[in-house]
Formats: sequence, C-alpha cells, structure tokens
Amino acid sequence: MKTRSLLLIALCAAIPALACAKKPKVEASSQPAEPTPSVQEEEPVITEECIMNVSLFNESVKNKQYQDAYGPWWEVYNTCPNANKAIYTAGAKIIEYLYDNATDANEKDRLRHLALELCDKRIKYFGDDQRYPKEYILGQKGVEYCKYFEDDELKEAAYPWLKESVNGMGDKSQVSVLTKLAEVSYGLYKSDPDKYGEQFIADYSQVSGLLQAIGDNPASKNAATAKAQKDYVDNLFAISGAADCSKLDEIYAGMVEQSKDNLEDLLKYMKLYKRVNCTESYVYFAAAEAAHKLQPTEESAAGCAKMCMKKEDWRGAINYYNEAISLIDGEDDDDQDDYLYNIAFIYMDKLKNYQEARKYARQSLEVVSGQGRCYILIGCCYAAARPYAEPDYPAAKAAILNKTVYWAAVDQFVKAKSVDPTCADDADKLIAAYSKYYPTKEEMFDLPNELGGATFIVGGWINERTTCRPAR
Repeated sequence: MKTRSLLLIALCAAIPALACAKKPKVEASSQPAEPTPSVQEEEPVITEECIMNVSLFNESVKNKQYQDAYGPWWEVYNTCPNANKAIYTAGAKIIEYLYDNATDANEKDRLRHLALELCDKRIKYFGDDQRYPKEYILGQKGVEYCKYFEDDELKEAAYPWLKESVNGMGDKSQVSVLTKLAEVSYGLYKSDPDKYGEQFIADYSQVSGLLQAIGDNPASKNAATAKAQKDYVDNLFAISGAADCSKLDEIYAGMVEQSKDNLEDLLKYMKLYKRVNCTESYVYFAAAEAAHKLQPTEESAAGCAKMCMKKEDWRGAINYYNEAISLIDGEDDDDQDDYLYNIAFIYMDKLKNYQEARKYARQSLEVVSGQGRCYILIGCCYAAARPYAEPDYPAAKAAILNKTVYWAAVDQFVKAKSVDPTCADDADKLIAAYSKYYPTKEEMFDLPNELGGATFIVGGWINERTTCRPAR
C-alpha cells in the first residue's frame, strides 16, 4: 500500500489541477419553462484513481502481462475513457490476447464486439487527433472486423470503414488498411461481378497508386512493406478477371508515361500485363520499349519482340527474341521454350523459311521436351516443303516424290499427340487432311527404285526416314 500511495502522489503532482476537477453544475432557472435545448454530454471526470490505473495497465502491457492489465484497463475504459489514448492502443492488445486465449464461445463473442466498440469510443473521445484522426481509427476498425469476424465470408460491414479511412488518410494510410480494402473489395467482386466490378477496379487503382506512393517515399519506414503489398495487390487484380486490357490501359497508361526513367516500375508493369495476358497492349509495348532503352533485360527484349510482331516487323521480332534468350539469367528459364517456339513460328508462317523454323522448333524441344506444338509446327513445315524440283528431277517424277513429304509430316503429327494429348484434336485433323495427299499405289508402282521398299528417306533438307504407304 505504501508503494501505491507514493505512486498516486507522484502522478497527481504531474497532472494539471483541472484534470481532477469536476465541471461546475448549472443552477436551475427560475424563469418559466421553455423548450429544452439539446444538452451536450458531460465529459467523464478524470480522477486520481483513473490516472493510477492508466499507469498500472500500461506497465503490465509493456511487460506483456495482458491478464494483469485487464482489471485496471477495464476500470479506466468504463469510468474515464477520455483519460489517455493508451486506453485504446493498449486495449487492442489486451483484447487480442484475451480473445486468443478464451475458450468460451460467448466470451469470445463479447471480446470481438468489444474490439469494435473500442474503436467507436476512441473516435468519440480522440477522433479529432491530428495524427490519428477519425479516418485512421475507422481503418483500424475495418481491420479488426476482418480479424475477429472470420465467420462473415464477405466482410461487407468492414468495407465502408476501410473506404472512408483510405479516402481520408491518402498516402498516410496504413499499409494493412490499404491491403485489407483491396481484399474485401475483391471478395465482394467475386460474389457479384456485375454489381461490384467497377467498384473493385476503382478500389484497386486507388490502393495500388497509394502503395506505389508509399513505396517510393524514402522517408517512409513502411516503404519496403508497401512495395511487397503492391505486388500482392497487383497479383490479386491480375487473377480477378475484373478488367479487360483496355481497362488496364486506362489505369496504367499515365503511370507508364511517368515511369519511363524508372526501370523497376516499368518491369513491374510489364509483369502485370503478362499475368493478365495483355501483352498486345500499346501500354505494355511502351513500357517494354522504355525499359529496354534504360537497361536491356530478358523481359524488356521479349516485350519489344511482341511489339515488332504487332507491327509485322518479323526480322525485328526474331532479333529481339534472340536477344531475350541471350539475356536469360540462369539455365532454367520458364520462357525460353516460348521464345524459341515464337521464332520458329515466324520463320514458318511469315517468312516461309521452313528449314530455319524446324531448327528453332527442335531447340525449343531441347529446352522442354514433349511439346506437341513443336512437332505440329515441324509437320506443317514438311507439308509445305517441295524438296524435289527441276532440273534435278523430271517434272512428273518430282511431283510424285514431293508427295512423300506428307508421310514425314503425318509422322510428326502422330508424334505430337503421343507426347502431348492436349493437342490430339488438332493432330487428328491434320492427319486426316494430309494423308489424302500420299502417293497413290499407281504412282508408287511407277517409281519402284525409290518407292518400292518398306521405307523411304525424304530428301533435301528434310532428310527424314519414313514408312511408305499409299493414299486411301
């Protein structure tokens, strides 16, 4: 008791006399009664015992003795909730501890509602605080609701609190509040895309921009966290399917323009566009071109290659894809087989250089085996080839021998569906289409030296051994 008395004396000496004084009562008027005006609620009186209890629960919370802190905290919370902001910062920790350790369902429900009430009461008594105003506290309330009310799948009740907080705090918002707004908005969108689609896009744009601003602020202690959460929110948006490429362009065109000297940002935008399969967008091309000028990377070179393909600059696309391959960091790159296949496709479909097309298709298979698409591409190259020509062969003989390319082509289509069942339908259609053009029995009979055996090596650059079989 002696220690308690000394502490009480010290504390009372440190506070202004007005803090312990009661407000004077208003004497009743002797005038005739008039309509009663609204009476402002009287502030709770901050007593000496209240100050003592604030100190007691603060000390216990500092030592993480939350069970011991609850008694004096509860007393202060109910008798003088305007005494100190610590009632609310420490109270949140106390409630969290008690909730996590409670075993009774009714007690847990009481505590989670108390967590929300705590925010409301803080707004009432400290909502005009310059650093942590009402909007800041509403953000806390939204986060608390999402934490404690897990049984509410949509968390729709938290949305207006989070939204008002972000609108009011701007780039001074807590990163956790920004992230939670994006998550809740995403959940609402998934529940009803038609109703919440535009709202989610607007929320995403706002949250992403604010996280960007916080991440770019070297004075912010939350910069690294904001950058990490921006990547998470960007990915959330990418998988949502909420916006088509044109909507994405509306959001990011200005950002890309402002970031033309920022390689890190440009590469992030490119990755986002790649995630949502919007790599044909002019914004994606602008980001790729700007990034490549700053510092050529695999990602920027691949982006420039796609830009060239869009412009039908086939040679430029091949050069950029080859540059992307040369810039790959490490041997196990997820996109190398795609780059090689794209080069093969350009050579086959656009430049009609079938021998080069096969070369790159085979290189793609060396990186990732079992790609049915590569075997189909090679088969199409064979089907389009004419390795036998005058003056090496008489016209009639060349015409028959050139039909042997369809044997080699169909062999590739059969190989494609055997290694990759996903392309079986396409392979079957090609087999049916090209097997009709095999040499007939009569044509094979006319060339017994070449086509009279069981196998035949298709000539020219093809140089493939195949089985002789007549058209049906």
